[in-house]
Amino acid sequence: MIRLNDISLPLDYDQSALKKAAAKKLNISAGDIKYISLYKRSVDARRKSDIHFTASLDIRLSVSEQKAVRGCRSAAVVQEYKYELPDCRKLRRRPVVIGSGPCGLFAALIFAQAGQQPIVIERGRDVDSRTRDVERFRISGQLDTSSNIQFGEGGAGTFSDGKLNTGTKDSRIRKVLMEFAEHGAPEEILYLAKPHIGTDILKSTVKNIRQDIISLGGEFMFGTKLTALRAKDGTVTGAELETDGKKIFLEADNIILAIGHSARDTFKMLYDSGIKMEQKPFAMGVRIEHLQEMINRSQYGSFYNSPYLGAADYKLAVHLKSGRGVYTFCMCPGGTVVAAASEKGRLVTNGMSEFARDKRNANSALLVGITTNDIGSSDILAGVELQRKLEAKAFELGGGSYNAPVQRVCDFIKKQRSTAIGSVVPSYEPGYELTSLDMCLPQFMTDSLREGIALMGGRLSGFDDGDAVLTAVESRSSSPVRILRDESMQSVSLKGLYPCGEGAGYAGGIMSAAVDGIKAAEKIIINEY
Repeated sequence: MIRLNDISLPLDYDQSALKKAAAKKLNISAGDIKYISLYKRSVDARRKSDIHFTASLDIRLSVSEQKAVRGCRSAAVVQEYKYELPDCRKLRRRPVVIGSGPCGLFAALIFAQAGQQPIVIERGRDVDSRTRDVERFRISGQLDTSSNIQFGEGGAGTFSDGKLNTGTKDSRIRKVLMEFAEHGAPEEILYLAKPHIGTDILKSTVKNIRQDIISLGGEFMFGTKLTALRAKDGTVTGAELETDGKKIFLEADNIILAIGHSARDTFKMLYDSGIKMEQKPFAMGVRIEHLQEMINRSQYGSFYNSPYLGAADYKLAVHLKSGRGVYTFCMCPGGTVVAAASEKGRLVTNGMSEFARDKRNANSALLVGITTNDIGSSDILAGVELQRKLEAKAFELGGGSYNAPVQRVCDFIKKQRSTAIGSVVPSYEPGYELTSLDMCLPQFMTDSLREGIALMGGRLSGFDDGDAVLTAVESRSSSPVRILRDESMQSVSLKGLYPCGEGAGYAGGIMSAAVDGIKAAEKIIINEY
């Protein structure tokens, strides 16, 4: 198979245009092409007068492929990707996976495909029940601390944009994309440079993966919480669990710990049990909302309403004079800001888009880097307490009913309380309170956000628009702790325990978390073989 790179395509290209472009590049006849498909496609918007797609193509020919690529620097003969399971035999005991976010889910899928019949422990509920719990909270402010945007099948990523782009270069990325597509995600995720599923489709996709795992002998225990680990001679022997108010014990030789970054009580349990962990840098900030049409115009100019482009996104990062970083994260085109609390009396925001990305506003996390020096304590869990402190202030500032504190950018820059909204109507529900975010966030964060917004406005026209809305607080973008592990991916404190994913401090999104889970499952299979 030939992979042909650097192909320019018009926005309204069709299959014949692909063949024509490929034939010209390879200096062959279009009739020599037996098969052609997109391998990667991105938008080239560097020149607003000439926005087009740039693509890589996979091609099979009826003539010699080796000969065809000679003299074409942008072409090479490649092997089609195929994931190979490690050689294995049946483990002595079924592997246990704690958490069903992308890390835990893909670890369990690998185990299931290898015939290992995994047991998945999830403190939250299945995705259908969880969706009802999240919707109830959105409408009424009634929070279920065990089933919400943070906890439940699919993890926090289930209620997001379902963004699948990543800086991870691991070849297993292709495995993750292929599994998502096979289980119901749109085929376009296999070739888009910035693929996304959308929370509406991701929910059914996650459910399909779970059903596949079960069909291969796996088991899911929802509403079940890890309360303790048992060990002997430095090696894990099992997990103590709680379900429906009852305590049970599950024997295990291998436990993948994929708990996510909001399992604060589990962090505490592990720390008290002597599992070594450390503070790590993380980030907190706000959600910023703009009109999606404004983002489209800024990114695409006169092409802003092209039906071939969809809602525009952005990714911005600036370094301040202080040396601190401010950046956008988890940008949700055509989406909404959502209530993402998991603890009573604490308010958390996140962003969510459906596949169509057709809502009026665009939103993104706008984050300030938090160093271990900012935490102000050597306590390993001090970062968690700093998160809690800001979440409690946001809850109080919003009126104590899970309404979110909101401020227009123009008022935030002037350090004055907002009394009215402008063209951007906050999308957060159950509701919002106009206020001053200086009453919620520490000064180093507000000063950094003000400077960052101004700098980003110079990079993306309209980003610093006065009518843009800031909603506090975005505190769960990353874990403030790292559970230490060695080269075998096992805890340095307990053999047989594999801390993985975002919560353990080794990933930063759906894709990197999923890859980390796959690698951990492979390690267990190989170590036991």
